[in-house]
Amino acid sequence: MNSRTSRFWRVRGTRVLAATAAALLAVTGLAACGGDGDGAGDGSGEATELRLGLFPNITHAPALVGVQNGIFAEKLGSDIKLSTTPFNAGPSAIEALFNGAIDATYIGPNPAINGWAQSKGSALHIIAGSTSGGAALVVKPGINSVQDLRGKKIATPQLGNTQDVALRYWLKKQGLKTDTSGGGDVSVLPTPNSEIITAFGSGALDGAWVPEPHLSRLVLEHGAKVLLDEKDEWPGGEFVTTHLIVRKEFLDKNPGLVKKLLEGHIAAVDFVNGNQAQAAKAANDQLQALSGNTLKEEILKASFANLTFTVDPVAPSLYGSAKHAEEVDLLDPVDLNGIYHLGPLNDLLKAAGKPEVSAEGGSS
Repeated sequence: MNSRTSRFWRVRGTRVLAATAAALLAVTGLAACGGDGDGAGDGSGEATELRLGLFPNITHAPALVGVQNGIFAEKLGSDIKLSTTPFNAGPSAIEALFNGAIDATYIGPNPAINGWAQSKGSALHIIAGSTSGGAALVVKPGINSVQDLRGKKIATPQLGNTQDVALRYWLKKQGLKTDTSGGGDVSVLPTPNSEIITAFGSGALDGAWVPEPHLSRLVLEHGAKVLLDEKDEWPGGEFVTTHLIVRKEFLDKNPGLVKKLLEGHIAAVDFVNGNQAQAAKAANDQLQALSGNTLKEEILKASFANLTFTVDPVAPSLYGSAKHAEEVDLLDPVDLNGIYHLGPLNDLLKAAGKPEVSAEGGSS
């Protein structure tokens, strides 16, 4: 596969991101509804507010810690206002980005690709990686091999999402058939993460391919066991779980502000990696502030241990996942050339004496 060209997956006949359709008509006029010029009075002509999206999820730990510990605020400076908006689903974050309601957001790979495809590459760029790993297929104790999955009910968080594609592709490699209606050799049932926990606990599900912290919750709270860790399916055990994207027009008008955001992001990732216990507490505190809920200490510890926090976007896995989606018939073609804009990040990494990162996709 071409390292720069990949595919966009969506269930055929299903409108993924349908809520964004009207917003897309105005992609080229985002300045009218955004905050790019709001309060631009710092002498540079750039915005004086950054509106950042994030999710109340441990896979977004650098974002949670960056907000909770004031890392972003420090890097942005006292003359820049930081506003945060929590989201529970990728499509709603992309819609907000298209509408100009936010300027940047932490998000998973599928929504970013969908947004790129829907806007024909005009609405966003991936500017940094954030989190890798932390997803697996967990099952009831009596299931010991892939052949034991025949006739079983296995959940994924959303039809066509990253874990859904991963499960269907892996099952296909093992010679097991699935379909989007829950039929085939293995019944794949897209189910919200919160409902997966309850359904597995009640015996309604035989397993699930899920990300952290739901993975650790199923194992530690409900006795599930890991049948396959997704990292074993990727070269070097690395695959993108979360990255940082920015609205293209905001980036074009506010390169200095985006640089400050990246400085905060790098500092937040460094803090998480260098101070895991403090980072876990800060992330949990921010989870409580955003959602009113916290994770048990054992779940928090297990989740952090199963995740890698890195500014590397792990680009090969983005292109590879898209190829996998094509092979299980959950996609439409799209050229992903240009989806990454890593120049500002690499400038900062080089200045700090750190390794630069790549947007190349490899052959996986």
